[in-house]
This record gives sequence, C-alpha cells and structure tokens, in this order.
Amino acid sequence: MGGQHGTAPQDFVEMNETLTDTAPTAAGETATSEGVFTIAPQVRQAMIEHALAEVPDEACGLLAGGDGRAERFFAMENADHSPMTFRLDPNEQLKVFNQIDDLGLDLVGIFHSHTHTEAYPSATDRRLAFYPEARYVLVSVDGSEPVLRAFTIRDGEVKEQEVRFE
Repeated sequence: MGGQHGTAPQDFVEMNETLTDTAPTAAGETATSEGVFTIAPQVRQAMIEHALAEVPDEACGLLAGGDGRAERFFAMENADHSPMTFRLDPNEQLKVFNQIDDLGLDLVGIFHSHTHTEAYPSATDRRLAFYPEARYVLVSVDGSEPVLRAFTIRDGEVKEQEVRFE
C-alpha cells in the first residue's frame, strides 16, 4: 500500500491555504441548488491527509453526520490496493456502519481519491454508486494541489453539489 492506513506522512504540509475547493464542472454541468454539503474543516483535512498518504493508490472512506453535514470521517483501507479503483472491505464497512449507528449519526458521504484524473465520478464510480442519498466526495491528487468536489449520483446521473467548509 502507498502509505500507512489512516495516517499522514510526517512531512505533510498544511493544505488549508492551498486546497482548491471547487473546480470547473464537466461539460455544461453546474452545481445544483438541491443542497449544500457542509464538511467540517477537520474532516476535509483528514480526507486530504488520507488521500496523500495512500498515493500511489486511491484512498477511500465514509463520512458521517446529519442534515447535509459531514462531521466525522472514517478512513478505510482500499481493498483493491490500486491506483485506478477502490473497494471498501465488507467487514470493515460493517464495523464502520455500526460505529456510525452507535454515534447516532447517519452515513452522509462516500469518499475516495483519484490519483491520475480529475475529481469527477468515473464511469465505474457511477455504475457502483449504490447509495443515492449519499454525497460522493472525490479528492484529486493528480495536480500540484488537491481538489475536493462532491456529487450526488442517482440512477447514473451525476450532479455536483456546492461544498462549504465550516
């Protein structure tokens, strides 16, 4: 694996000032007014650290909270150990679902990183989007600065969400 699971490299540089929160949308797509997805700053930081720690492989995890807000991030192991795909281990996923329930939170998002492409759901991401109420949060570590974007994926239709960090 490209890094220790769930930990950041010791020489990690603070990304808050350099992170690009949004990027141009794909051909003709705009962020929807359907909802704003709010991510706690420490959750954003944890996702970025996990994405960078797992390079060259994709990183993944689950987001918990409520009312359109991600308050907790659960970094998970990419069972594929791949720079092009990710898969949550079913046993680890069940344990995290139980933790989310025990905390009285809801699953609000599914996170993974793209190591070679933009932060936009691939055809595989769209095909494997089994949680229509969840936001799909992608962090691209393909460029000089991580790019974080969030989407809903329902019946293969991708809609970008406005993301706020507070």
